[in-house]
Amino acid sequence: MSAASAKPVPSAPPSYEEAVGINVNYPHPYPVPGPGRTPDGKGTNLPPHMGQPPPASNPITVQTVYVQQPVMFYDRPVQMVCPSCNQVIVTRLSYDSGALTWLSCGGLCLLGCIAGCCLIPFCIDALKDVDHTCPKCSALVGSYKRL
Repeated sequence: MSAASAKPVPSAPPSYEEAVGINVNYPHPYPVPGPGRTPDGKGTNLPPHMGQPPPASNPITVQTVYVQQPVMFYDRPVQMVCPSCNQVIVTRLSYDSGALTWLSCGGLCLLGCIAGCCLIPFCIDALKDVDHTCPKCSALVGSYKRL
C-alpha cells in the first residue's frame, strides 16, 4: 500500500507559472521584445533621417553689451562712458552757485559783512554745485549738489 499509493517526492519547488496557474503555452499579454530591440520597444539601431536635410549651421551674431556701474558724481572729474556719444571720457567740471553758496552769503550778511565781504562765497568753488559735462559732445552727464 505504501508503494502504490505514494506520490513521487518532487526534487525542486514548482516554478512561479506553475504555482500561480499561468499557462506557459498561452501567448504573453505583453509583447516580447524581438532581436535588436530593447524592452521599451525602441530599436537599438535607429534608421537614418530620410528626406530631412542635415541641420544648417546658421551664423550666430553676438552683441556685446557693456553694463556700467552707477557713477557717483562729486567735486572731482570722473572717467566714464558718455551716455550721449558712447565714448570713454573724463568729465569736464563747471561750477554754479547753489544753495550752499547763497546760504553762506546770507550768513555773512547776518554777521555784519555788508561791505562786499558777503560776496566771497561766490568766488570759492568749494561752496558751489558742480556740473559734469562731456568734453567731446558737451552733454550734461551728471551733477553734484552741495546741499
